Amino acid sequence: MTPQDLLAQFGPRESMEYDVVVVGGGPAGLATAIRIKQLAASSGKEVSVVVLEKGSEPGAHILSGAIMDPKALTELIPDWKALGAPLNQPVTDDAIMFFSEKGAFRMPNFLLPPFAHNDGNYVVSLGKVTRWLAEQAEGLGVEIFPGFSAAEVLYNADGSVQGVATGNMGIGKDGQPTDNFQLGMALLGKYTVFAEGARGHLGKQLIAKYKLDAGKDPQSFGIGIKEVWEIDPQRHQPGFVMHSAGWPMDEMTYGGAFLYHLEDNKVAMGFITGLGYTNPYLSPFEEFQRWKTHPNVRWYLEGDAAHGIAHGKRLSYGARAINASGLSSLPKTVFPGGALVGCNAGYLNVSRIKGSHAAIKSGMLAGEAAFEAVVAGRAHDELSAYPEAFEKSWLYTELNKDRNFKNWFKKGLTVATIMNGIEQFALRGHIPWTLHRDKPDHAHLLPADQCQPINYPKPDGKITFDRLSSVFMSNTNHEENQPAHLTLKDVSVPVGINFAKFAGPEARYCPAGVYEFVKNDDNSERLQINAQNCVHCKTCDIKDPTQNIVWVTPEGGGGPNYAGM
Repeated sequence: MTPQDLLAQFGPRESMEYDVVVVGGGPAGLATAIRIKQLAASSGKEVSVVVLEKGSEPGAHILSGAIMDPKALTELIPDWKALGAPLNQPVTDDAIMFFSEKGAFRMPNFLLPPFAHNDGNYVVSLGKVTRWLAEQAEGLGVEIFPGFSAAEVLYNADGSVQGVATGNMGIGKDGQPTDNFQLGMALLGKYTVFAEGARGHLGKQLIAKYKLDAGKDPQSFGIGIKEVWEIDPQRHQPGFVMHSAGWPMDEMTYGGAFLYHLEDNKVAMGFITGLGYTNPYLSPFEEFQRWKTHPNVRWYLEGDAAHGIAHGKRLSYGARAINASGLSSLPKTVFPGGALVGCNAGYLNVSRIKGSHAAIKSGMLAGEAAFEAVVAGRAHDELSAYPEAFEKSWLYTELNKDRNFKNWFKKGLTVATIMNGIEQFALRGHIPWTLHRDKPDHAHLLPADQCQPINYPKPDGKITFDRLSSVFMSNTNHEENQPAHLTLKDVSVPVGINFAKFAGPEARYCPAGVYEFVKNDDNSERLQINAQNCVHCKTCDIKDPTQNIVWVTPEGGGGPNYAGM
């Protein structure tokens, strides 16, 4: 049955009305809600706010490096330290490394451009920070509904956003309602703020409907794959952060890695692969595993019995697409009845490898605009004060200075390093030119017969691992008897085009083993979708060369349950 058939048979939906509906319980969405409630309390007004979070709890789907610049948090909650925010480990040392296969060169710190310095920043688990922000929001009277995915945008007759509908529960694999069927609920607001993270399912629809990206460069993304390890105390350096470029990527493929020392003998490490890569044989997951074998990384993880060094223990795994577009790709962020905030819009600063401060600041600005509109008696119009305030903010200044960072990598790592150094170190961000991109990530993939296959080493089970054992560590789970949330516009395309022309790249770019080409009895190929494995990274929705895969929301609460990520 179609959603319309279900609504006709079981409707109408139960509905709840709020002044502001926020879709997504990450830093941007929670900052939006907190700021509205702060302003309401200080002015003696009643403004109702609800936050929908598709994860089982706030923070369950949050994955980031993460080094956090506390600037925006300090503006939002000045006494965050006294209130117990989990920013416990200050950065103590920065290292920018250029790797060859066996060697490494560390850039002297005095040559690092301003964006590469992390003085005053903290190594954090952004999931823990998000859980803390949710507690602050609830303390202010924000209603948070975890386990409820916003599956559909609802519109008024005039085309403005009315709110969202949560996903239906209890639909079987055959698309028919089961005995446990429950129709989704309508959450209606005077304004709806979308804070879904990078490549948001509904944000993507809104950008297309309202042509919010008209005149803008195409968005660009990367996939970040991360692990958290506990290592021997003798090799733990609290607050030390390392970023690397070069091997295992070639000169013309954008990518880099990080290794951050948290508190309690834990390190967070990850690899970011730009999704504009050209070779369909490339596997971001395998590149990350290969990177861990570099001597400058392996040393932290590997035991040394002769010197009493215990082998490290892998604690968790996850993956998430990040928006790495920059200011030139930022869409219009407001439309009748709503706004985009955080990575749903693309505020992440890729040069700093930081997005949480931008998410919080953009949420604050949207929250201030929404509050002013509600108390003025407005509804369902454009919150124009939000983008106007952004253009006057320190966030705009920061993003404008770093606007060319990723686009230089089209000319290779060496040129990008030199030119970013000139722009940021010599010109101090006062740049008289702007670089642009002209096509989206999926359009960069070349046919397989024009590319060299990559033979990746088998995992050793000690430093390197396979996909399925990794997904197990993400605590990913979905209700099995539900339709796959990874949908195909045309079921013939994966074999007829993607496999035939591009050697089936979906089997490699997915970090969770969701897509698998298997043989039929007649030896022909078919695509098997293991939706149960999906960690909601959105890479398939971005990188599929034919844009045939569409990621939609599964039942609320499904997906990863990250701990300490």
